Amino acid sequence: MNETLLPALLGFGTGLALIVAIGAQNAYVLRVGIDGRPGTVLPVVLVCALSDALLITAGVLGVGAVLGAAPGLVTAVRFLGAGFLVAYGLIAVRRALRPGALVVGGAARDGRRAAVATALVLTWLNPHVYLDTVVLLGSLANQQAGDARWWWAVGAVTGSFTWFFALGFGARLLRPLFARPGAWRVLDALIAALMLTLGVRMALGA
Repeated sequence: MNETLLPALLGFGTGLALIVAIGAQNAYVLRVGIDGRPGTVLPVVLVCALSDALLITAGVLGVGAVLGAAPGLVTAVRFLGAGFLVAYGLIAVRRALRPGALVVGGAARDGRRAAVATALVLTWLNPHVYLDTVVLLGSLANQQAGDARWWWAVGAVTGSFTWFFALGFGARLLRPLFARPGAWRVLDALIAALMLTLGVRMALGA
């Protein structure tokens, strides 16, 4: 039991420690969860969690070594991601300045598709996700002996699913607060500051 449970618990804790850090992806999942548009929260949460699962698995299989040998690819992803973060930050600024847009619900017909597309971009165009999941978590998993590395990976993937489901669906508890347009204004201002800061830092390689 210890040969499976212990690696799984270590993977779970390490995965959570990396995923819980405040970032663009978590900020977006939080906003989608608070907004609570019908049929949107679950797809966004699944995109984030399943993406992590794929990336962690790739790390265990040794893809991190391939990424290390192709720095140009990581650089290209970094600049694409930086451009998207800056653009999204500016959109958040516009939302914060337009009280009419700061309401709960009111989903557009393409709201689900747009939300899923945004979650995909925030996940896959973030070079840090490759460093954290593929390289770091993959390396830590491969330090485990034999099949223990896969139990470690299972723990890390479970941590990812736990976090994103808790964040996406737990955010509804904040809806009474965000029934006021002023609260949305503050949230979008904070998201704008976060996105713009991350975008600039990413472009500069910081």
